[in-house]
Amino acid sequence: STFALMDFEREEGKCLACCARLESDVVIEAEIEDDPDSLNLAVEDYEGEVLRIEALTPTIRGIWLKLDRPMQFQAGQYVNLAVDALGGQSRAFSLANAPQTDDVVELNVRIVPGGQVTTWLHEQLKVGDRLKLSGPYGRFFVKKSANLPMVFMAGGSGLSSPKSMIEDLLSDGCSLPMTLVYGQRSRAELYYDAEFRALAEKHPNFTYVPALSDEPAASDWSGGRGFVHEAAKAHFANDFRGHKAYLCGPPAMIEACITTLIQGRLFERDIYMEKFFSAADASQQLKSPLFKNI
Repeated sequence: STFALMDFEREEGKCLACCARLESDVVIEAEIEDDPDSLNLAVEDYEGEVLRIEALTPTIRGIWLKLDRPMQFQAGQYVNLAVDALGGQSRAFSLANAPQTDDVVELNVRIVPGGQVTTWLHEQLKVGDRLKLSGPYGRFFVKKSANLPMVFMAGGSGLSSPKSMIEDLLSDGCSLPMTLVYGQRSRAELYYDAEFRALAEKHPNFTYVPALSDEPAASDWSGGRGFVHEAAKAHFANDFRGHKAYLCGPPAMIEACITTLIQGRLFERDIYMEKFFSAADASQQLKSPLFKNI
C-alpha cells in the first residue's frame, strides 16, 4: 500500500521486508541510527500459558501469559504472537506491562472486524491454553537520555505501550513531568481509568487527561470531550515546546496528533510513534509524513 511504502521509495528500489519473498542471496542494509537508549536485546522464541483473560472493554481483552522463562524487553516494545489453531498465523501486540524480572506478560487485544486472529483470541482462547510468541521487537521506547518532560498520546488499544512506559518510569523513580492524554469513544471503552487516576494521585509529576469523543451529552462524564489531539491542545494551551512526545494508536489519530504537535512548536526530532493499522486502514491510503521515526 502507499501508506506503508511511498512512491519515491518504490522508485529507489525499496520494498517491505515483511512482504518480500527472496529468490536468491541478498545483502540487507538497514538505516538504523545508533541510539544510546536502545538495549539492543536479542529476539527469542517463547511459549506461554494463558493465566488470565479479562474483558477490559466490550472490544478489548486483556491476556496474561506465563512464559517458559523471563523475557527481557524495553517498555514500548512488542511481540509476535502465533496461533497454531489458525495455521500459525501471527500478529504483533505491544507489551502492556512494565519490564520486570518475572515471567508473566500482559497483552491488550482489540477485536478487529473480520480479523481471524483477534476474533479467535476473543472467542476461542481459554485459560490454560498455550501460545507461541517471539520478541522483543521494535524501537519505540522512551528516550531517557534526553531528560525532558514527556507527553504520551494514545487511542484505543494503543494504550498498551504508554502504559508500559509510564509504569516503568514511575517505578524507576523518574521525577520528570509526564502527561498521558488518552482517548476513547465512550466511557464503556475507557479502560485502566481508575488505575491511571490512582497513579496521578500518588505521583505529583504524572498527569492523566482522559477524553471521550462520542460520550452522550446527557451522561455525567466530567472529563474531557473530543479527540486525543484536541484534548492535548487544550491541556497544553497549544504549546508543546521542551517535550518528547510518544504517540500510539490508529493512523488517523497519529496524523492528527502530529499536526497538532508541530503547530504547537514541537520539532520532528522530538516525536516518536507506533501506528496500529489493519488491512482496512492501509487501504485508505493515508498519507505518511516523512519522519525517520516512523
